[in-house]
Amino acid sequence: MTPQHVGAKVGTLPLERVAMSSPRIYDLPTRVFHWTFAGLFVAAYTIGSTVDDASPRFVLHMLAGGLLAAAVLLRLVWGVAGTRHARLSDFSLSPAALVGYLRGVLAGQVRTWAGHNPASSWAALVMMGLGLGMAATGLAMVAGVAPHAVEEVHEVLANAFLAVALLHVAGVLVHVLRHRDALPLSMVTGRKRGIPAGETDVRPHAGVAMAFVAVLVAVGAGVASRYDAGRGQVTLFGQTLMLREADEGYGERSGADDEQAEHEAHAREERAEDVPHD
Repeated sequence: MTPQHVGAKVGTLPLERVAMSSPRIYDLPTRVFHWTFAGLFVAAYTIGSTVDDASPRFVLHMLAGGLLAAAVLLRLVWGVAGTRHARLSDFSLSPAALVGYLRGVLAGQVRTWAGHNPASSWAALVMMGLGLGMAATGLAMVAGVAPHAVEEVHEVLANAFLAVALLHVAGVLVHVLRHRDALPLSMVTGRKRGIPAGETDVRPHAGVAMAFVAVLVAVGAGVASRYDAGRGQVTLFGQTLMLREADEGYGERSGADDEQAEHEAHAREERAEDVPHD
């Protein structure tokens, strides 16, 4: 943790005499997760807020939520096996560090963390936890095993996620406006400016990022292939999940088809009885 503003001390040397670099801090899987996670939440929240749950389009809310949970699980795996700044152990989760960081922000002080600073560490952890909570409550609802109160819990979790996300974005914007640096680009390029020399590039791990995307695509395609649009349900691992109310027209057609089949079977039985036997 090194002060970044001009004139601050790094060890016993003024910052202007310390060689600074722009190393690759975030590997590609971490960056892909970051933007995928954000995009899936925006999609799920927007659909859930604007589309009636009986609409055929509401299933996209469920799909986005499921993929969001899958992305979090993959990120947790990478948080153990990934590069040094992708690991959960690199998160700065000390409450004292968070308080000190926020006080520094209010006082106009600048400190640069090679990885996640305390605020972004807590935001990432809380949002991943809320994402899994939303997925769990959503799954309970579509499986038909949740009381009505679970739906309210689901909404509270979604709104809490939105609040944390907005605070996170606001914090980034304040940092950019006050210090005139391109901090958000670190989640695009993977590189951070103003890092003291000695911090080396992490490996990009493009293959892992491609596998990450491939898994999410496979999960989405697998769910879509098992979705019965007429009945509004999907069957996974032997469990039928009701994603929306069944289409009334489908039900009427299904009933008519069953009645017609029963009538034809009865007619065949009557014809069989009329056939003379030796």
